[in-house]
Amino acid sequence: MRPTDGQSGFVRGLLMLVSAWLVLTSCARADGNAPSDPATTLAAAAAEKRPMPHPRYVKPSDQELRKRLSPLAYEVTQHEATEPPFNNRYWNQHQEGLYVDAVSGEPLFSSRDKFDSGTGWPSFSRPVEKDSVRARTDYKLIVPRTEVRSAGADSHLGHVFDDGPGETGLRYCVNSAALRFVPVEKLAEEGYGQYLPLFKGEEKK
Repeated sequence: MRPTDGQSGFVRGLLMLVSAWLVLTSCARADGNAPSDPATTLAAAAAEKRPMPHPRYVKPSDQELRKRLSPLAYEVTQHEATEPPFNNRYWNQHQEGLYVDAVSGEPLFSSRDKFDSGTGWPSFSRPVEKDSVRARTDYKLIVPRTEVRSAGADSHLGHVFDDGPGETGLRYCVNSAALRFVPVEKLAEEGYGQYLPLFKGEEKK
């Protein structure tokens, strides 16, 4: 006996309800919170080392980025390109100031932590804030490397290596195209006044 149209509709509706219930119960956490809970989303992102949203330094739309960034900066920050060594804006710069994300303006590195690595790219021993730079494993050259990205806008910056100087022993090798430099005298004007104490005292040689 073939089911009537009404019976078929009832069965389809019942199946949809069962499917929806299965999806919700499989995605919910053990404590009963649904995955739409912002705290759950952030915790999951942290656990999986995915970029978490930042309340201030966010990524503009792709259309806006294409207008704002140079073609090289766009390719570096959005498609993990690498600029040529010894032929980029900041590799040999010694001016005092802050290096921020070219995409979002998030503070990333201080000139006080910049050093000459001999590689032809800007190199830093640490980020200016421990949470401003995130790391993930990069297999593009088959041998795994540690890629570094900005926390707020998820911009590709470069890579970090364990052959750096001083107490950190780290070398953050960063593309100039991923950065924008804000000199000390303009920090307050551009909204980075809280970083001025980093540059008090004797200037780094």
